[in-house]
Amino acid sequence: MRRYILTRILLGVITLIGVSIIVFVAARLSGDVARLMAPANASQEVLEAFRAKYGLDQPIPIQYFIFVRDALRGDFGTSIAFNRPVMEIVMGRIPATMELGFASFILGNLLGILLGIVSAIKRGTWLDWGSTTFSLFGQAIPGFWLAIMLMLIFSVTLHWLPTSGIGGIKHLILPVIATSWFTTAFVLRVTRSSMLDVLDSEYVKLARLKGNSEYKVIFKHALRNALIPVVTMAGMQLAMLIGGLAFTETVFSWPGIGILMVTSINALDYPMIQAITLIVSASVVLINLFVDLLFVVIDPRIKYE
Repeated sequence: MRRYILTRILLGVITLIGVSIIVFVAARLSGDVARLMAPANASQEVLEAFRAKYGLDQPIPIQYFIFVRDALRGDFGTSIAFNRPVMEIVMGRIPATMELGFASFILGNLLGILLGIVSAIKRGTWLDWGSTTFSLFGQAIPGFWLAIMLMLIFSVTLHWLPTSGIGGIKHLILPVIATSWFTTAFVLRVTRSSMLDVLDSEYVKLARLKGNSEYKVIFKHALRNALIPVVTMAGMQLAMLIGGLAFTETVFSWPGIGILMVTSINALDYPMIQAITLIVSASVVLINLFVDLLFVVIDPRIKYE
């Protein structure tokens, strides 16, 4: 187990190094970094002073070393769009993204697993038909379109919920529904398929022959063995939620890192883009490691050597 964890950590570090190289090169392919980051009317003398200050007059390998060194210290420079330290802005936006992301993740997975179990147990009934139809529409309807429709119906027309911003529970309802819609449909489909495979297995039939209650057969014997592919997909969905909330945050003006990324791209704010990209990449690496280790808890037969 220890060797496996160390190996995964090493692979994660290699992945982050690759991401940092891509981010570093992409910024320089877009033009002169000094002209992009310095004021628009900067003179040649100001540009030269700027290059000297940030090491942009050094060879490319030295520039990359400076970039990595500063990134490890949490220093991504000053935002072009906001004229403030990048990490100060990012750290102020992360709590809002985590609130929306984790609420959507929990709701989407709970509903998806419950509906998937019901669909598998009631295979061939109207409950199964309704669940599979919901799964089909859930994966087909674009999230941004759903977000706009929810706003038009419940905010603009009925005036039940606020249209945008962050605040209490009412501000969270529409963004969470719009974000968790696809997750619910995806997890439902995976849970149903996995549960159907497990329910047809010999050990589940044996558990029923031993006189176990249907509740015990479903939730102790079948569900635990069916959770491995579900947990894998849930981990992928969490990683996607952390890095893919831009459309929800933009539609509902939710002040997270998703809308911050969109604003930074429009403003060519490369220090901010670099910081958000590396932070999201590190989060995805950690989530994948956590999911792999969670397999051992779900199924003790799994051993990482």
